[in-house]
Amino acid sequence: MGWSQNLFRALGRALSKEAKQQVGTDQFGNKYYYVPEYKNWRGQTIREKRIVEAANKREVDYEVGDIPTEWEAWIRKTRKTPPTMEEILKNEKHREEIKMKSQDLYEKETLLSKGSNEELLSPPVQTQIKGHASAPYFGKEEPTVAPTSTGKTFQPGSWMPQRGKNPNQ
Repeated sequence: MGWSQNLFRALGRALSKEAKQQVGTDQFGNKYYYVPEYKNWRGQTIREKRIVEAANKREVDYEVGDIPTEWEAWIRKTRKTPPTMEEILKNEKHREEIKMKSQDLYEKETLLSKGSNEELLSPPVQTQIKGHASAPYFGKEEPTVAPTSTGKTFQPGSWMPQRGKNPNQ
């Protein structure tokens, strides 16, 4: 089955006039290709493509970061021109400098915060949980048997209407 798929792919590429142009490689061995816009044998216009051939052919071997950021931006068409090796190395050096500076800043902050941390923080306040705020008797001991009202607040009781009596009588 594998050899027949390869045969049909090669035949399709030959008929489609698709011409890959290699535009570069990265430090991991990935190859990057550009396929310009073209018309296929049926007259349809096929948009340009940007393709990467991974050095690791198996998909399970791919890790995040195996494609440099600059090449990924080119593949996603957020930049027009493919990056140069000098640009990639310059950006990698800049990222390392930023990592070192952030590590130094983190170490300085931890040293400063060790001494002043105990002085600035107040002890936590002890809270008492008395029930849920949506309960009708929140903050009170227990609901009363008779309804109570002070005009502004109403506490329902457990009053039930008497059975057998008609309210219209």
